[in-house]
Amino acid sequence: MNLKTLLLTKNACYIAGKTIVPKGIMVHSTGANNPNLKRYVGPNDGLLGENQYNNHWNQANPGGRQVCVHAFIGKLADGSIATYQTLPWNHRGWHAGGTANNTHISFEICEDGLTDASYFKEVFKEAVELCAYLCKMYNLDPLKDGVIIGHYEGYKRGVASNHGDPRNWFPKHGESMDTFRAAVKKALDSGSAATPTEPVPKPESAVPGAELKVGTLVEVKAGSKNYYPDSKEVPAWVISGYYHKVTQITSKGKTVVKGGKTCVLLGKKVLKTGGDEEAGINTWVDADILTVVGDSSGSSASYETYTVKKGDTLWGIAAKYLGSGARYPEIKTLNGLNSDIIKTGQKLKVPKK
Repeated sequence: MNLKTLLLTKNACYIAGKTIVPKGIMVHSTGANNPNLKRYVGPNDGLLGENQYNNHWNQANPGGRQVCVHAFIGKLADGSIATYQTLPWNHRGWHAGGTANNTHISFEICEDGLTDASYFKEVFKEAVELCAYLCKMYNLDPLKDGVIIGHYEGYKRGVASNHGDPRNWFPKHGESMDTFRAAVKKALDSGSAATPTEPVPKPESAVPGAELKVGTLVEVKAGSKNYYPDSKEVPAWVISGYYHKVTQITSKGKTVVKGGKTCVLLGKKVLKTGGDEEAGINTWVDADILTVVGDSSGSSASYETYTVKKGDTLWGIAAKYLGSGARYPEIKTLNGLNSDIIKTGQKLKVPKK
């Protein structure tokens, strides 16, 4: 499953902020010949592509309707398939037109012309994996009556409005809600379902969906263009020259969401080549563009910190800690060094064997 997150924070449903205890999952399909995620999810995060009409659902009442689902499945700008989570899973969505809003997580599969078998196969598989993930998260039995239902089945049960999706599409490719539920069950039984990050309890300082807390040392991923969607651009030196320390993960007790992305505040910066800590960029940054490199002490799951002593060389350090002096380029790369010269007292990050 290619799961990404861009919460529709401007949608009136998100703003309403009501929560549910999920008892099931409702499957929808969009009913429009447009398989592109950018039609519904926005703003562009660099993967979705630009929606020239700006008619995505990240606005109060898209198309004048009170509507919002928990996720969309469809195409990214490069043609690959992804799932975008657009509401917190335990948020009350506006999708069913009935009481299923109070009990069911919802997602929409972006329809194409309904005849492309390869596209259908890909999104069907992605939807199965999403449901297996959610069933694992909330301990749901996909074969239990009423747990995973299509919108049309919700109508028959009196918990949703009169829609035919996805029955208008699945049978064209030899599938049904019954075969869909069976596929979800198979994914769960095989152990292939992705391990959920929610609703496993997290420390108060943790950011939902990320291994981040106050004091975590991070770096901004190469190629990152903006701190969060529609924000100012990330200067090159922020990426290449420094690590950054997370100094705040909430504001007034609430997770900070900007441009639909969960953000953390980077209030300190640490020089990659020297380890010196300085005042930072003091900017809220999308957690998805950060890579954890260590904790507040500079230690890391992937490397150790070494203080250069008089007479040390990169070759000698590599020989001592990595088992071979020939591995010294790994230390150079990790520390962003442009030469083999190191200075006494300099702090170096050395990969663990």
